[in-house]
Amino acid sequence: MTVHQPGLGRYYEDFVVGDVYQHPLGRTISEADNTWFTLLTMNTNQNHFNAHFAAGAPAGKIIVNSGLSVAIVLGLSVIDVSQNAMMNLGWDEIRLTHPVFVGDTLYAESKVLDKRESRSRPYAGIVTCATRGLNQDGDEVMSWRRTVMVYKRDAPHDKGHFPTAKNGPM
Repeated sequence: MTVHQPGLGRYYEDFVVGDVYQHPLGRTISEADNTWFTLLTMNTNQNHFNAHFAAGAPAGKIIVNSGLSVAIVLGLSVIDVSQNAMMNLGWDEIRLTHPVFVGDTLYAESKVLDKRESRSRPYAGIVTCATRGLNQDGDEVMSWRRTVMVYKRDAPHDKGHFPTAKNGPM
């Protein structure tokens, strides 16, 4: 019998400058998603929650809160870019290039721009990616550069966290 340890994502050694990851999941944004996020973040711009008000604005309908759409595209990229990261180091050049509406499905893809070994942490490396979000029609809705510190494959920090069953192995 082989026990496969829990694992997902890429380690520093797996990243190759120039590689593109089309992240595997898409996420459709519901009205409830947008309303809850807008309320939780105390955003009072009525374009995000008042259909009557938004109908008179240039878009003509409710626009999804940009904080939510950025968070979703970021989340979609985690499985490939930062699943094994120890920390985000920064986001640069964030651009919101097309409105996102309730009912849109967002997808994400990232390109590895740079990588280098960490000078302060020998068990990690630093990876910079360009990420963009697309809607279901292929419109680019946002983009940015993100830098993350990612564990190397032999780093002990992300291993051994799965608990041992008190009643023995399966």
